[in-house]
Amino acid sequence: MRIIIYTGKGGVGKTSMAVATACKIAKDGKRVLVMSTDQAHSLKDSFDVKIGREPTRVAERLDAMEIDTVYESEKCWGNLQDYLKQLLTLKGGSGIEVEELLVFPGLEELFSMFRILDMYESGEYDTLVVDCAPTGETLALLKYPERLSGLIRRVLPIEKAGVKTVGVLLENLMKLPMPKDAVFDDIEYLMDKMLRLQKLLLNQNVVSLRVVTTPEKIVISEAKRNFTCLYLYHYNVDVVIVNHIYPQEAMEGYFNKWKRLQEEGLREIRESFSEVPRIYVELLPKELRTLNVLEEVGDLMFSECNPNDVLFQKEIYQVDGEAGSLKIYLPFAEKEELGLEKDGNELVVGVKNESRRFPVPVGFVGREIIGAKWEEGYLKIMFA
Repeated sequence: MRIIIYTGKGGVGKTSMAVATACKIAKDGKRVLVMSTDQAHSLKDSFDVKIGREPTRVAERLDAMEIDTVYESEKCWGNLQDYLKQLLTLKGGSGIEVEELLVFPGLEELFSMFRILDMYESGEYDTLVVDCAPTGETLALLKYPERLSGLIRRVLPIEKAGVKTVGVLLENLMKLPMPKDAVFDDIEYLMDKMLRLQKLLLNQNVVSLRVVTTPEKIVISEAKRNFTCLYLYHYNVDVVIVNHIYPQEAMEGYFNKWKRLQEEGLREIRESFSEVPRIYVELLPKELRTLNVLEEVGDLMFSECNPNDVLFQKEIYQVDGEAGSLKIYLPFAEKEELGLEKDGNELVVGVKNESRRFPVPVGFVGREIIGAKWEEGYLKIMFA
C-alpha cells in the first residue's frame, strides 16, 4: 500500500492537487481513499458531494472521508480523559473549564493520524492520499507521535501491577483516585499506536510527502523551510508541485507585470529544488471541482510519470565509520540557524525554532563530538 501526503502553505491548492492525484490513481485501476485531516475540510467542495467521517464512495474505486477529530478523540482516550477529569474536579473545578483544560494542542489531530494507520493496516485500499492542514500544523502533526510518546514515558511510568499492589494505600494517603485498569489500557493503546504510526510514517518505501507551492517569493520561502523541516524529521519529499502558473497568453495587459515575477519565481524553484522532480500545473479557465475536471487535471499532472510510484528518494543520513563522521541532509538551512548538542546517547539538532533528537550511531556511542561543519546541504558531525 502507498501513502501520499500533501502539504504546503494555506491557499496554494493542496486539496485540489491531492484530489486530482487520487482521481488519476483510481482511474489507473487502484483502490484509493482520499482523506482530509484539515479541520477546515474542503473535499466535499472539490467533489461537489456530501462526505462524512467514514469513507464515502465518490467514483469507481475512489472513496473520500473528512475526519471528525472529536469523534476520533473519544474513541482513542475516553477512559484516560475521564480519569484526568476526576483529578481536575477534586478541588472544585467543574464544567466547561475542565473540558477546556483537557483539550491538549495537537492531540485531536494526532488521533486523526491514527486513521491513516487504521486504513493502512486494514489493507482495504491500494493507496491512501492525505490532504493535510497548512504547513505549520502539518509539521506539528508529523512530529507529535515522537514527542508525545516520550512525554508519556516520562510522566506516566507506572505499571498496572504496582498500582494494584499499593493503590489503596496511596489513595488513602494522597487523597487521589488511583487509575483503573481501563486507564492503563488507554495509555498502552496510545503508546503502541503512536509507535506503529511513527514507524509507518518513516517508511520511505510506503510514505511520500508532496509539497505544493506557487511561483511567488513568499510561498517559495515557506516551501523551502517546510522541505528542510521534513528532512529534519526523516520524511521523504518525492516531488514538488508548482500550482497556479499563469499561461503566457494570460500575461498581457493588467497581468503583464506579473510575467517577470512569475519567471523569477519559477527560476528560483528550478534552482532550489533541482534534485527533486517538479510538476507544473497551469491555471485552468475553470474551477478545479467536480470529478470530470479533477480527472482531467490528474491526467495533465502525471502525463509523464505514475503518481503511485515513489518518484524520488534521498539518503538523509550518511555514516562514515572510518572517518568518524555523521552527515545529516538539511537542505536550505542557514549555517547561523543550526544548533547541535549531545545529550547522553542522543544528538539534539536544531534548525531555527525546530529541533530533533537523533540516536547516536552505534559505532559512535561513548565518543565525544569534536567538531561540525556545513557542507553542500549536509550538517557534518565529527566524533573523536
